[in-house]
Amino acid sequence: MDLVAQWVRVCWTKQSRGGHHAGRRNAAPSAFALPQIHARHTHEVTMHERDRFQPHARLHDGVPARDAVQLRHDGDHIRVEVIPPARGMPRRHRRPPAVRLTRGHWLRWQINYRFTDHCTGDWLYRLDTWNIAHGPVSLDVFLTEPRHSIDERTTLR
Repeated sequence: MDLVAQWVRVCWTKQSRGGHHAGRRNAAPSAFALPQIHARHTHEVTMHERDRFQPHARLHDGVPARDAVQLRHDGDHIRVEVIPPARGMPRRHRRPPAVRLTRGHWLRWQINYRFTDHCTGDWLYRLDTWNIAHGPVSLDVFLTEPRHSIDERTTLR
């Protein structure tokens, strides 16, 4: 499977739900230029409130985990579907269908969640952006407009 993935996560608490901190959170990018990578790698970029939303990047060998993104090779296409975490709220009973990516195209899929901290009971929030490309791509591919875009962001209480 000739695939490149970038997972951009933004994590915050109620401190960044409004005002100045929310502005900083909302200014966090949803894509980055790729490092020198090859197919079947996942570029993970995380931005936390505690670090003032500064990006921290890591590179993983292999495609995204099956419990996060479902990938199926379908002839000349790759079928892509983002899988919400079991603990993520609100539940999404109606979800968009999987996207079939042709070679040379890419997808941006955004979805947000609310979680409960096991120790404190406080709510934690996260926005996941999956940028997934099929085939050889340039290092700045995710800085361009995607051919396919799915926005599952919703209001988080």
